[in-house]
Amino acid sequence: MNDKIQGWINLYKPINISSFNAIDRIKKKFNINKIGHAGTLDPKAEGILPVAIGKTTKLIPFIKNYNKKYIFSIKWGEQTSTDDTEGEIIKVSKFIPNDEDIIFKLKNFVGINNQIPPKASAVKVSGKRAYKLLRSGESFLLSSKKVLLKKVKLIKSYSNNISLFIIECGEGFYVRSFARDLALSLGTFGHIFCLNRTKVGLFNKKNAILLDDLLKIGQMQFEFNCIHTSLSMLDDILVYEIESKEDMFNLSLGKSIELNLNKLIKPPLDSVDKNLVFLSKNGNIVSFGKFYGNLFKPKKVLI
Repeated sequence: MNDKIQGWINLYKPINISSFNAIDRIKKKFNINKIGHAGTLDPKAEGILPVAIGKTTKLIPFIKNYNKKYIFSIKWGEQTSTDDTEGEIIKVSKFIPNDEDIIFKLKNFVGINNQIPPKASAVKVSGKRAYKLLRSGESFLLSSKKVLLKKVKLIKSYSNNISLFIIECGEGFYVRSFARDLALSLGTFGHIFCLNRTKVGLFNKKNAILLDDLLKIGQMQFEFNCIHTSLSMLDDILVYEIESKEDMFNLSLGKSIELNLNKLIKPPLDSVDKNLVFLSKNGNIVSFGKFYGNLFKPKKVLI
């Protein structure tokens, strides 16, 4: 594959495969040298997995900040070692909460709260991944961290002790931890029965491609129809379109360049860092950095 090709794949990951294995199959199929993903999905979860190709991998940290949406179900009365169906049942309760109590408790989780990640997670403990420690039978504790739950709604409860929800949350939020904690607040146990990520920022199900469908297509179709420009999937950022060949050349050397601030395009509605500016060329990000007066100083160059 052409090493100069960069951009995003809006991948729909199926269940029973890890995020790493999913992009590894894409890498081998299309002979991609550099590939990465934003926001890991558990093997038992399905849904949107933003995949970066080539130098677009340098933009992954910006995608991770975007809000995510999930549709998921909780099975009441059972807690598992992994907080989903993959683990063993470790605690059982006969108490099943009603809809009224569930809706009342949901209000307590909206906003910024402290959350302890599942023990079957990629969080590091003394340099080791928590899920590896869990598999080896080691005893350990995880620290809580602040996470944002923007919205949550109970959609429906079923007769088989399962309730369906929709949620919108921020970076680092674990839906499995939410299911565990919600159940405990209701005086019972619970775990994720199924989990579907429907949106990550501008990545959504509408224009996603299934992993199996992606792996069936040819190289040329992949490059022209499945790769979104690096700029197209970035939201709420300051962007400047580079026109001068001289500016492109100087950028490629990592040099600062002088630009006209009045020519900024795609102004942000509520940018996290209004000093951070992205430079684009024909729909792809070529650099990002900061302005000092009219002088742009690159932090990263993607040429």
